[in-house]
Amino acid sequence: MKKFAFLMAGVCALGMAQPVHAEDTAAVKPVAVAAEAAGTYSFDKVHTQILFFVNHLGFSNSQGEFHDYDGSFTFDAENPENSSVDVTIKTASIDMDDEEWDNHLKNKDFFNVTEFPDMTFKSTSIEITGEKTADITGDLTILGVTKPAVLHTTYNKSDVHPYSKKYVSGFSATATIKRSEYGMNYGLPAVGDDVEIRIEVEAYRNDDAAAE
Repeated sequence: MKKFAFLMAGVCALGMAQPVHAEDTAAVKPVAVAAEAAGTYSFDKVHTQILFFVNHLGFSNSQGEFHDYDGSFTFDAENPENSSVDVTIKTASIDMDDEEWDNHLKNKDFFNVTEFPDMTFKSTSIEITGEKTADITGDLTILGVTKPAVLHTTYNKSDVHPYSKKYVSGFSATATIKRSEYGMNYGLPAVGDDVEIRIEVEAYRNDDAAAE
C-alpha cells in the first residue's frame, strides 16, 4: 500500500515550526492572504496524509498512517486565529504496510479499535507564531482519554487548483505526544513513548467541493 517514506520527511519536509518567544508574539503579523480563501473546507483525501512515527527498539523510527477520517476546518483569512479544526480519525484504518503488524496495532495492546473506533482532535485556540505559522491547540482524544495537544502548523498556499479549478488551501503540521498519557503502555520503553505526528493537508473550499 502507498506509503510516504519521508518523516512526517523527517504530519513536505516541514519539520517543526520554529519556536517564538512569548515576548515576540506581539510583533508577529501573518502573511497577507486573499479574502476569497476564507470559508469552510473539506479534505482532499488523495492529497492529505495523517502520519506518525514511533521509535522501534532503538533501531528505527517506524512509520504508520491512517487512511479513513472525516471532518473539516474553517479558515478565517483576515483573522487566522479565529479559524478552527474538527477531525475524526477511524482507528481501524491504521496502516503499517504489514497485515500482522496492522492487526496488532488494532488490538487491545494499542488502539483497541473495537472499543474505541474513533480518535478526535477539536481545536480550542490558535496562536499566530510567524508570518505563515501558528500553534493550533486542541483536545485530542485517544482510547477515550482527552488531553491537550498542539499542532505546529505552517500555511502553505491558497489558490485555484490548476487542474480541478477548485479553490484549495494547503497546510502542514507536526506534533509530538506521549502515548502513555492516553493509556497506551504496551511495549514501553522498548517501543517509544513519544509519537511524532505529521499531517499534510490539501482541502477544497466547500462551495467548490459541493459542485463536484
